[in-house]
Amino acid sequence: GPVSSCRAARTPAAPWARFSAWLECVCVVTFDLELGQALELVYPNDFRLTDKEKSSICYLSFPDSHSGCLGDTQFSFRMRQCGGQRSPWHANDRHYHSRAPVTLQREPAHYFGYVYFRQVKDSSVKRGYFQKSLVLVSRLPFVRLFQALLSLIAPEYFDKLAPCLEAVCSEIDQWPVPLPGQTLNLPVMGVVVQVRARWLGSRLCRCNLLPAPMVLPSVHELDLFRCFRPVLTHVQTLWELMLLGEPLLVLAPSPDVSSEMVLALTSCLQPLRFCCDFRPYFTIHDSEFKEFTTRTQAPPNVVLGVTNPFFIKTLQHWPHILRVGEPKMSGDLPKQVKLKKPSRLKTLDTKPGLYTAYTAYLHRDKALLKRLLKGVQKKRPSDVQSALLRRHLLELTQSFIIPLEHYMASLMPLQKSITPWKTPPQIRPFSQDDFLRSLEHAGPQLTCILKGDWLGLYRRFFKSPHFDGWYRQRHKEMALKLEALHLEAICEANIETWMKDKSEVEVVDLVLKLREKLVRAQGHQLPVKEATLQRTQLYIEMVIGSLPKDLQAVLCPP
Repeated sequence: GPVSSCRAARTPAAPWARFSAWLECVCVVTFDLELGQALELVYPNDFRLTDKEKSSICYLSFPDSHSGCLGDTQFSFRMRQCGGQRSPWHANDRHYHSRAPVTLQREPAHYFGYVYFRQVKDSSVKRGYFQKSLVLVSRLPFVRLFQALLSLIAPEYFDKLAPCLEAVCSEIDQWPVPLPGQTLNLPVMGVVVQVRARWLGSRLCRCNLLPAPMVLPSVHELDLFRCFRPVLTHVQTLWELMLLGEPLLVLAPSPDVSSEMVLALTSCLQPLRFCCDFRPYFTIHDSEFKEFTTRTQAPPNVVLGVTNPFFIKTLQHWPHILRVGEPKMSGDLPKQVKLKKPSRLKTLDTKPGLYTAYTAYLHRDKALLKRLLKGVQKKRPSDVQSALLRRHLLELTQSFIIPLEHYMASLMPLQKSITPWKTPPQIRPFSQDDFLRSLEHAGPQLTCILKGDWLGLYRRFFKSPHFDGWYRQRHKEMALKLEALHLEAICEANIETWMKDKSEVEVVDLVLKLREKLVRAQGHQLPVKEATLQRTQLYIEMVIGSLPKDLQAVLCPP
């Protein structure tokens, strides 16, 4: 259709193939007195954005008038690709996804925008200000890598303009493709950015590399402690709201605070994929503004980061609103936001607070707060505090998910029930009641000391998009495993004995089925061993060889 032809699929030999493994394009947005925000440049210049996408990028790349962002500001946004989900034009998606954790996979229907905005006094400009944004547009959620990259490129670009950008894009086009589990050296502007890819939880490897001036321990992890400083006392409540996919509005003083808070919140559920929509920075000009603010239906499952207080008025029917103040970077812990009843929400001067009627199901972990406070007193580095916090959230999520994983595994048919010449048995259906009963002897209490109403939390979780997302993913993996076990059973069977009393139609049917399985297995879609693949190929040849010549010609045309 017209949309899919909009971007020609870039084959590995094509120009910009390696560039497009990392980025879709680089944009420059400027402030024009006649037009307001305007797209000055898109690079590579053959990359086509729809008018709607251009408009979104322009609005989302500038702080709105409520944030007095003087100097340099870095933030992120996420926007819907317009024209619906396009077929993934990047050939590496499937290969990359088979190796990357779900939390780092490419977005199929959204773009991330990573922004470096500069606003400085400039008497040579009519309004007296130089205002420009450099934006990296990508489908990868590598916020840490791309923001680090911008901090190198943008100041140079604002001084030297276009030729420097072209050179940077050419350098990115020489980078190796992103590969989970590997340490990558990415040269740009005379600096090597070294990414220690703990992407699949692999250990940091101490490679004998030249000392890289800029080492990133991860491509995506934020300084969680810094992001959560004003809400540490409510981290667990916020974790529950994320787990349940609840609508949450985050009102912050500037796009950098709003985008970091939203990205920190949505990263709380790792290793689970965050299945709801989220917008690290959102404005009233967005094409989805009407859709998100409608009162004719329940608020959508979205975490919305905004800086315009007008949203408080428009979205006061939302069940959870988090208002955070200006970040204070003193050594002490900032004043913690308080839980407040939604009725206390003032539309004009909203004080910081978490405005919600929600009551957490689990009791607060006081020991964690004590450890973090002690860390603040001892001036413990922020990355160590972040690691503590991240581990706590990871253990919490795992304690919640492990019982679900165990129960799900019990629904898989026994291996001995998988026989070569019968359709494999079905995965048994998920029964919520059976699962809840299983919690008595195999619940989260085995791995987590937190008390509270775990059963209530699970019951509510069953209604959330995250249960649906988790269940579909697991069911799909189990169905593929079942198919792989069936193929292995066929390969271990005596095929000649089976063929003795079979008609030609049945034999041809077997060839076609085996071929289909082989194609899927070769495309990394079935988890089977190489030996099984070779055996399947031999079987196909042997079975075809037993058929009359005319049928052989049909099945194996010269």
